[in-house]
Amino acid sequence: MTNIKQLVSVRFIIISLCFASQLIAQNIPSKKVIAVSSLSNYLRDDVKAELNKDGEVSISELAQYFREKFSERYFYNWQNFEERFKTYNTTYPNAEKGHTERALDHLAKYADSTHWKLPFNYQFGDPVNAYALRHLARQHKMVDIAYYYNYQNKNTTYLNYFKNQLKSLNDALHANKYEKIEDGNGVYEAFRSGYRILNWLKIHNMFLGEESYTDTDQLTTIATLLQHGAHLYEHNAEFHPGNHQTRGLSALAMLSILLRDFEGTDKWYQRSMDLLEEHLSKEINDDGFQFERTVHYHMSDIGNYYYVYQLAKLSELKINDFWKDKLKSLFITLTKIAYPDKSAPVLSDDTNNPWGESNDISGAITLGYLLFDSPKMGYFANNYVKPQMFWYVTDSQLNMLKNIESKPPTIKSVAFPTTGYYIMREGWKANDKMMIVSAGLDDEKPDHQHGDMLGVQAMANGKVVLPNYQVRYSLKDLELFKNSMVKNVALVDDELQGKQYTSNKGGSGFGKFRELPNPKTIAWETSKDLDVFVGSHDGFKNVGVDYSRQVIYIKDDFWIVKDNFKSHKKHTYKQVWQGHYSLEASPNLIRSTFDNASGLDIYQINKADTVTTSGQRGKQWSVVSKKDQTNFSFITILYPYKGYSNRIDEDKESPGLKGWKLNASKWKKEGEESISFSKNEASLFFSVKQLQLKDIDIKFSNAIDVFIKLGNNKLAIQSLSDKNIQMSIKGVVDSGNIEMEPGIKKEFTIK
Repeated sequence: MTNIKQLVSVRFIIISLCFASQLIAQNIPSKKVIAVSSLSNYLRDDVKAELNKDGEVSISELAQYFREKFSERYFYNWQNFEERFKTYNTTYPNAEKGHTERALDHLAKYADSTHWKLPFNYQFGDPVNAYALRHLARQHKMVDIAYYYNYQNKNTTYLNYFKNQLKSLNDALHANKYEKIEDGNGVYEAFRSGYRILNWLKIHNMFLGEESYTDTDQLTTIATLLQHGAHLYEHNAEFHPGNHQTRGLSALAMLSILLRDFEGTDKWYQRSMDLLEEHLSKEINDDGFQFERTVHYHMSDIGNYYYVYQLAKLSELKINDFWKDKLKSLFITLTKIAYPDKSAPVLSDDTNNPWGESNDISGAITLGYLLFDSPKMGYFANNYVKPQMFWYVTDSQLNMLKNIESKPPTIKSVAFPTTGYYIMREGWKANDKMMIVSAGLDDEKPDHQHGDMLGVQAMANGKVVLPNYQVRYSLKDLELFKNSMVKNVALVDDELQGKQYTSNKGGSGFGKFRELPNPKTIAWETSKDLDVFVGSHDGFKNVGVDYSRQVIYIKDDFWIVKDNFKSHKKHTYKQVWQGHYSLEASPNLIRSTFDNASGLDIYQINKADTVTTSGQRGKQWSVVSKKDQTNFSFITILYPYKGYSNRIDEDKESPGLKGWKLNASKWKKEGEESISFSKNEASLFFSVKQLQLKDIDIKFSNAIDVFIKLGNNKLAIQSLSDKNIQMSIKGVVDSGNIEMEPGIKKEFTIK
């Protein structure tokens, strides 16, 4: 019995020691800030040995040690700050005005020793809301105050403001008077804490050469950052999808690199890099797009990974090839989705510029050029970095931008099949056309998606002719701008695609739809003649309507959008088109024009009933409707033009369409309400059952949409329909019965 007890006791000791060895990584406390006088006790043994040659480590010695380490490890050497600041002001002459406005805004709203738990009031008396608290917690405008300190001849009032606001958070932590994560607005939540770390590190390096930023002040900041790191380490032991954890892990990795002198930060590095790699694996789709399907969050993730990758390279730490390849793919994706003017479409929750109709991606791709020295990225790059990234690049990288190597892209139409974006592109000249179709829904975190399933956006003649609009969470009409009335989509009755909208727990303004349509991509094919997208979604199943959309790009002339509705009951079917339209030929031709004498004509082949116009925030949209129908298809020509004489002539019953003629094909066609467009040897047919030309006889088991082209004794047939259809063909070498799949082209030799 004694031996058994001894064995159990030994086993318990072993387990306890193992558990204790795991906890040693977290000897830095997460619920209190280490006293400056005790900070050296938490250093690694080898660092202690280096510093303890003459006995105890003084505060001045420890501060000097970390000043040296930051000069070596941070993105730039703080000892060159004054010279860099002059370069910054020369490069960005308008920056001072913006920094000053934001600094004064923050100074007016919050005392230096502010509160960190709701409810409390601004200094001028109004209550602080959740949205504002979240931004206070990120400390973005504290960076502006650091700039303002320098603009104001280094008035110590503003340096002290930073020190006191940092201290006020530490006091709130020790008094347990701060917003908790479980309340929805957590001050130490990964996203907000991660941004605060990023911003405070920037300020720390801006102030390191300042006499008023004493040794004790510097070490207090370091101790505070260590507490933040410990908290992030404790609360991010497992993978959680989304950019919030990624931002926190990026900050934790940065701290582990910059403050690797402390015991246990190697565990921070390992955990943060492992989990960041898991995010890269799970959240960067295999087609290179960030899984939340927005340009805003795509570029945000670029930043998260960039900071870590850049610091690791500077410290010559090993990062595996998977990291490098995934990060590079994020930049390459931006080049693929770009409009001809090098901007990008607005995709779901893009929030940088509310109501903006495109995204500036040049700054992000400039970082890609600096990291990977790619001429294809150089085509999109600026000869400067964005102001907020100036302090995160090295001097040698800034010198690279003086002579950018640029190579124009060659990629044209391209698909992101996992993410669900399909791009039809003419080319990269200023007036070239480009359209993007949205046909994806992330199954893990669709929070940032909008009610735009199978929606389109387009640019032509240097203008966004079919826009979508950026949003801002704090605006009261966020729900409207996230949903279908401000998208280029098809609708049924008064149904919108986004359903069961709900605001987030913290009440900051962000909201999401609990229900969105599930998309299905039926076909995507590109060729020298056509780009073809065919898809469907189940967004109208609740009212008994089946729906599909075909988007056909006739290179390089115009687009055709065909919306198909089928139901046992009568409904009103609609198309929504964004833009400022006039009614030119009621109700089947509407027109939008732009300041360069270009325009977009939207022309209905199947007659519509009404067109109504609405708008908000200076944006407008038109709704084309067909009433009291069971089955109906809109066949809509989206026709960009340059110069009024090149428009669709509203005075002609059958206007010219860049040489394409309506119902004038040399093929004899049969089919109820069949329609054709023909130009030279090419024809598109809609709802056709049979086609005949000389000895060629083609019959289809069901009405089909099809593209046919003759040339060099060859016949090409491509199905444009949304279902498989049987075809019987005679007059060709391989006569017989053939199944036509959506989008697939068949070629035959004519007898």
